[in-house]
Amino acid sequence: MSQNYCIELNLRTMNNSIREIEGLTLSAHTRPTETLLPGVLIIKGEVPQHQLAAIYEPVIGFTIRGRKTISIGEDVIHAKAPSYYVIPTDIPAKGLVHQGKNGLPYLSLGLRINQNSLLSLLRDLPVDHHRDNVAPEFSACAASQELLEAWVRMLRLLKTPRDIPALAPVYEREILYRVLIGPQGWRLRQACFVSGRSPGVHRAVQWIRSNFTKAIDVGLVAAKSGMGVTTFHRHFKQITGLSPIQFQKQLRLLEARRLVAFEGFAVANAAYEVGYESPSQFNREYSRFFGTTPARDTAKLREIESTR
Repeated sequence: MSQNYCIELNLRTMNNSIREIEGLTLSAHTRPTETLLPGVLIIKGEVPQHQLAAIYEPVIGFTIRGRKTISIGEDVIHAKAPSYYVIPTDIPAKGLVHQGKNGLPYLSLGLRINQNSLLSLLRDLPVDHHRDNVAPEFSACAASQELLEAWVRMLRLLKTPRDIPALAPVYEREILYRVLIGPQGWRLRQACFVSGRSPGVHRAVQWIRSNFTKAIDVGLVAAKSGMGVTTFHRHFKQITGLSPIQFQKQLRLLEARRLVAFEGFAVANAAYEVGYESPSQFNREYSRFFGTTPARDTAKLREIESTR
């Protein structure tokens, strides 16, 4: 059997899996569509860019058709179908989706990372699977046929809901396994927060999320995390892609955008509400992050929402 034939056969098999996934996700729409499958989300179509500026939860994202870019600090994930990426903790980010070839709608899947399922799997893996081939930047990688097939098996359960309680955990475990043994395995292990510096970073992430309107003493947060300031900065950025101050700033800007665009707050009032002391500084940072002024951005967002 020639190498070219094997490559062609593999591509045909992958395309068949993708087509089956497309057929199993016909009811999805542009907002994350919850399914009967625990932790499984589907997004499809022209997703408004403002919807993709958000706090991303711990998830394995899988682009099936089209492509998606996610900006996390200085890193940009380029997820061109079929590929996947891992977000190991709550992270503020911006995104953009591009439709598929021939006008077909963008399509992606998400699997929320269940720590209990992940830890159970890790306990059953041999030590040599726990590789630390760490690349510091966030990125996506090509999906394997084995991962595609695991997703197909998971989504087929939508046609037989009675099988979900028994079989969904099995296929969830297989998807986690395929990711763990692949190039993004080290990033997925960061979602465990049970060893190394990860638990301290996780505590810091949750503290900043709960207190983002307050002034942050990074030294104090580092001490609470059990690390010196330099070590804390390094590990926090490795896991989140952002410094603690950048993380806080982006949380503030995302919340202020929501308050102005959808809650009717005046720009200055929103700035003060999220912790800014200077509306002019808020306007500058808002424009840098979102690419336009709060007033123009708000008008655009309201127009988009009114047509949906």
